[in-house]
Amino acid sequence: MPAPRALIFDAYGTLFDVHSVIEAGRAITGDPQALSTLWRQKQLEYTWLRALMGRYEDFWAVTEQALRFAVRRLGLGATDAQVAALMQAYLSLAAFPEVRATLARLAGTPLGILSNGSPRMLAAAVESSGLAGTFRHVLSVDAVKTYKPSPRVYDLGPRAFGLPAAEILFVSSNAWDVAGAKAYGYLTCWCNRLGAPMEGLGVGADHEVERLDQIAARVGLP
Repeated sequence: MPAPRALIFDAYGTLFDVHSVIEAGRAITGDPQALSTLWRQKQLEYTWLRALMGRYEDFWAVTEQALRFAVRRLGLGATDAQVAALMQAYLSLAAFPEVRATLARLAGTPLGILSNGSPRMLAAAVESSGLAGTFRHVLSVDAVKTYKPSPRVYDLGPRAFGLPAAEILFVSSNAWDVAGAKAYGYLTCWCNRLGAPMEGLGVGADHEVERLDQIAARVGLP
């Protein structure tokens, strides 16, 4: 299999650790891990449900709706100010430890992001993690007003890079996202940090790694 001519990364859970908001959650709960886990679960569910219902709202709105549900479900007495503080924490999520070195090593190949995140959220995450200037394209689902795994979302990558999907490596830590990208036609790499089984959707990843810094060697890049 020839080396890819471009790489596109998912953002949340792949480059940026969505659970790095845990410390901020300590302001309202003694179990911030439970809050973070439920928040992330509902955030994803709401993107899928809104896509199916044809009722798009951007990822900032969806993220706040998911947070407010999680707060209610866990019986937490969060004020509007505390909810706002947690939302602000989402604008400066920590990058996973290997991200900077990985992207520096891959700098000879065009790089991009394709994410559910709104343009403002993605710009803030890239800036706060010191990755400004790293990506040729930072693509948001907001351009097509629906969410992954819609083929309309994945189509943004080939259009931006001017390459066939089969020549672009799509990298995600979310198995369902990898399945969606593979079904669309990308080369795919699953960053399976937790050693989880692949989703039973009839499509799998072309490559699987445990950390992003294993990608270059796995796909034949220098």
